[in-house]
Amino acid sequence: MTQYSAKTTNFFEDVYEVVRLVPRGRVTSYGAIAKYIGSGGSARMVGWAMNACAGKDDVPAHRVVNRAGLLTGKSHFETPFSMGERLEAEGVKLDGDQIIGFNELHWDPALELAL
Repeated sequence: MTQYSAKTTNFFEDVYEVVRLVPRGRVTSYGAIAKYIGSGGSARMVGWAMNACAGKDDVPAHRVVNRAGLLTGKSHFETPFSMGERLEAEGVKLDGDQIIGFNELHWDPALELAL
């Protein structure tokens, strides 16, 4: 199992390190990442980090959604459809901007990664 280790003092880089661990076909939420890296009230900052890297291949920002499984960051990708297309290519099913079976697909780093 891959493990997260806070090697940097840069919030965005810490976020990116965790997002790189989200498996294909799974999704996580802004709040789950914030809580895991020790900044529980910083879900919005995680969103800013995702907005800053959306569409870049080295950070799978398309796998980060809001706590209800909505593709709230889609406007920060190349097109408004890119986020959903990337998820669907990994087998994630959508109904509009809503992930179908979100609770089953949700990857919580606090549960999945050992500190």
